[in-house]
Amino acid sequence: MPEDEYASGYADADGYADGLTVGQAAARLGVTVRALHHWDEIGLARPSLRTGAGYRLYTAADLERLHRVVVYRELGLGLERIRAVLDDSATDVTGALSAQRAQVRERIERLERLGAGLDRMIDAHERGVLLSVEQQAAIFGPGWDPEGPAKARALYGDTPQWRQYAERSADRTPEEWQAVADATAALDRDLAAAMEAGLAPDGPEAGALVERHRAVFAAYFPLTREMQVLLARRYETDPGFAAHYDAVRPGLAGWFRLAVDASARAHGIDPDTAAWR
Repeated sequence: MPEDEYASGYADADGYADGLTVGQAAARLGVTVRALHHWDEIGLARPSLRTGAGYRLYTAADLERLHRVVVYRELGLGLERIRAVLDDSATDVTGALSAQRAQVRERIERLERLGAGLDRMIDAHERGVLLSVEQQAAIFGPGWDPEGPAKARALYGDTPQWRQYAERSADRTPEEWQAVADATAALDRDLAAAMEAGLAPDGPEAGALVERHRAVFAAYFPLTREMQVLLARRYETDPGFAAHYDAVRPGLAGWFRLAVDASARAHGIDPDTAAWR
């Protein structure tokens, strides 16, 4: 049975049993019985009394020491550091507490950065692009639809790809977004130049552009070849995407779709059975 059930004492001048059992002391201090046992075992805070049956009893002086242990532990000091503060007169208590305060400040700053990062990640999962409308227009051009990310979230918000997109977006600076926009615009121009030069969609030059498209698109999420097939098909059939590519070069979306299909076949993928995977 627990030692509390056997322990007993008499009232001392401080008004409680001389002394308190382990369970009573733990309850008074708001710590666990296991902690008191550990502090006893390492000699940090031992009970002064024992019952005739050998059970621990804590006196008023013991409780005072335990209270000091709890205070310093809550301030983050390790047990050996607490022992030095309580027992070693040569210990610089102010210095020890100042050092602990510096560590606490560092942890607070780290947690604040973590909190800010979590806020950005939550925002990115909700909004997609963490840029103001003005920034989006300046980076992506006047034809950019600032509602596009919200529309995409409504369609794809529950997919792994949206989560990957949000994770990349959360830490992306306006300068990094500008680099993404520049890479995309350069690819569009080179696709148009390839089409105007009469390059075959199934030729090596077109295949290299298809690979480049996958690399550029990776700024949003990793794009498999099958996913690229479906995306290129959407470029051709979706009015918004088709208008974008037609503005770069009429018929470009269709030419690029043929190039993607040819590249997929070259890698053993049947475009007609491609799936989003």
